[in-house]
Amino acid sequence: MADDHKQAPATRPAGKDSAIDAFLDKARGVSEPSARGRLIFALDATMSRQPTWDVAQSIQGEMFRTTARQGGLDVQLVYFRGFSECRASRFVSQGDGLGALMARISCQAGKTQIGRVLSHALDETRARRVGALVYVGDAMEENLDHLAALAGELGLLGLKTFLFQEGDDPTVKAAFREIARLTGGAYAAFDLSAPRRLAELLGAAAAYAVGGLPELEKRAGRGEAAAQLLLSQMGSR
Repeated sequence: MADDHKQAPATRPAGKDSAIDAFLDKARGVSEPSARGRLIFALDATMSRQPTWDVAQSIQGEMFRTTARQGGLDVQLVYFRGFSECRASRFVSQGDGLGALMARISCQAGKTQIGRVLSHALDETRARRVGALVYVGDAMEENLDHLAALAGELGLLGLKTFLFQEGDDPTVKAAFREIARLTGGAYAAFDLSAPRRLAELLGAAAAYAVGGLPELEKRAGRGEAAAQLLLSQMGSR
């Protein structure tokens, strides 16, 4: 695990996952349109998520395909697993490709690397505006003060973070809520025994990345519970 105060960026280290490597190499060559929304989608792929991994992957893959059909949004996939692996694609619009990539990712034992995700999001946002950071996970094993400092920097840059917690661990809940608060974003918990909730949360966050608060307000006005939940937290600050 990297030192808390010197988080390494998300990279594509050498490895044996040839299908994943090939996609990430291809994604790095895709041009980035200037007038599209950008969403960083990050997920915890450590072993604690294995029992519900297939269901979560199906829902998350559908999010990519749906947003690709809607247009106007480029998505970057970031994930970590093991004890030092944290990978990132470039921003791409091929929802099917990202969904297929996720289907190849398997869980590996290791500790959380949320600090690396937040540091990576900072680097991307400093280079060019990112509409939102979405993070899905079930654990937090890092120094919260350090994560809070990174979240504060994201907040100053205007990058709102949407953290979706699988399960109900109170320590994770407190940490995710604080990161969301500091970035001006939102937090929600989900249980994959009711998978529709995660799908709705991801859809609302993607809508924000494309159209900002007006799009979220429009969805909330139509009665979408996930949009109403995110908006209520963002509007309370």
